[in-house]
Parts: sequence; C-alpha cells; structure tokens
Amino acid sequence: MALPPKRRTNVAAGAHTLRTLLADAHGRLRRARLSYGHGTTNAWDEAVYLSLFALRLPPDRLTPHLDRQLTAAQSARALKLIETRISRRIPAAYITREAWLGDERFYVDERVIVPRSYIAELLRDRLAPWVVRPARVKRVLDLCTGSGCLAILLAKCFTGAVVDAVDISRPALAVARRNVAAHGLAHRIRLIESDLFSALQAEPYDLIVSNPPYVSAARMKALPREYRHEPQLALAGGTDGFSLVRIILREASHRLSARGLLVVEIGHHRRRLEALYPRTPFMWPETSGGDDCVFIVGRTDLEVQARPAPQPHRATPAGAASRRR
Repeated sequence: MALPPKRRTNVAAGAHTLRTLLADAHGRLRRARLSYGHGTTNAWDEAVYLSLFALRLPPDRLTPHLDRQLTAAQSARALKLIETRISRRIPAAYITREAWLGDERFYVDERVIVPRSYIAELLRDRLAPWVVRPARVKRVLDLCTGSGCLAILLAKCFTGAVVDAVDISRPALAVARRNVAAHGLAHRIRLIESDLFSALQAEPYDLIVSNPPYVSAARMKALPREYRHEPQLALAGGTDGFSLVRIILREASHRLSARGLLVVEIGHHRRRLEALYPRTPFMWPETSGGDDCVFIVGRTDLEVQARPAPQPHRATPAGAASRRR
C-alpha cells in the first residue's frame, strides 16, 4: 500500500478527494487503537481497504485515484464503514463480506474465521521444491477447510487433482460451498463434514494440507475483541494449542501415499513443536512470517518419527503452579 498522505484535512470540513478521505479515516482508526491481523496489519492499510471498498475501486489501485473528487455520499459511505469498524471492534472482512488471499477473493461471514494463511504463499509456486512433479498430485486433502480458501487454491495449483475439503463445522462448510461454487470448482472439490480424518475413506492422498486451530487456552482468554467475533472452534487448540496438531501428526502417515507430503501451519511455534517431536525431521519453508510458521514432512518420516518425545517424570514441589503457554 502507498504511504499515508502528508496532508491531513477533515472530510467533514468540505475536502472531498480520496487523499483527504484517507487522511481522515486513517486518523480515526489510529486514535481508536484497534487490533489488526485479518488482512491488514495497521490503521493505514485498513483505511485504504475500507475506503476503496466503499468507493467500489480495485483494492490494489490506490495511487491513480488519490486526487479523485468524491461526492458527499461517497465520503459518507466510506466513513460509515470506518465508524462501524471502530464502534463494533469487528474485523473489516465481516463488514465487507470478503477476504483476499493473494489475488483471490473469498466470501466470508461470522461462520468462519477470516482467511489468513502462510500456506497460500507457498502455493504460488505449487509447493516447489518439495513437490517435484505437480502433475502427479492427484488427490489432495484440506483439513479444517473453514471458508474453503485453501482447498480452492490447491485445486487451482494442482489442476489434475481432486480435493477433499474437510471441516467439523456445518456452518463453515456452507460458506465453503458458496466459495467453491463462485470459483467454478464444484466438480473437483468435495466438501466433507468430519472431525479431522474420522469420516474419510481409506484411499490415500498425495498431499495433506491443514491450517488447524492452534491457539492455546491461555492465549484464547487474552485475544483482542476483533478475534472474539470469530468462531472459537476454529481458533482454540486446547491447553497448549497442539491438540489437533498431535492428532494430525499421529494419523497422517496412514492417509498419505508412498511419497505423500503433510503441510501444516502452526503459527510461530516451531521451537515448541520441535521440542515435542525432536526425532521428526520437519522442513520449515520461508514465508513472509519467517521460517517458524509452516512445516512440511513426508510420509516416510512420519511413520516412525512423528511421536512425541517421552516426558521425564519430575516431582512437583508442593504449592508449585504449572506453567502453561
């Protein structure tokens, strides 16, 4: 996004260009001290996104329109979105009913978390170099599909593959069905209501991808208000955040083909996972979030290695509190 304009003029005072609208919207958002992370990371980018949406302009075409004259109705429409964002402390995507991963637009509402995944970055190159021959990927599984965004990106990357998109939430699958239809992929993406692998048949997958819930119980209690609008089911990962990750690691080898790969996003928790599974040779691709967010591991390494390290028994001093993260 472009840098904030140096000039700051209150739109209500009569200046009606996109530049001055953004200056006003940016100031309001900044003073409100909101939390971000649902498509934007700061007040300026949020002001740009909501303003361009209100003006029905492309989200990536700011500069050519900065000095465009706006009507009072256009300015009012944009500022109404800004005020809704501030007063309700709701993610912008729930206001606009859309979210973007790269160049792809997806419908979202409060039945699903707002799509955000570092895995989407890796799919731009079709998981190279870990997937050597993309044409050989014929069956793909997207666990915890939510809005269906990763399943759709997977289908577009691996054009010869059939994708199973799984979620335990029936309301989330309804959103995913809408997105799958909008992208014209209903013939290649199968939506399945299942608690992880429980309702799946035995036929193996060449690729399993998952962005599961991984927020620990302690962190769930401390989430900003914006995140509390999202379904708790899609965020909460149990006491330490790894409840579902453990199941995926335990069962994935039985669901992968001989050269199959497992790709899982776990937030910035590489050190904790490696401490739990010291014998597992996880591969950690670089993303915009760093090299601690997404791991890749092959079936052959999962079969023997993916077991938590035994925890040594230690006596707990009387009155000592357990430490949770």
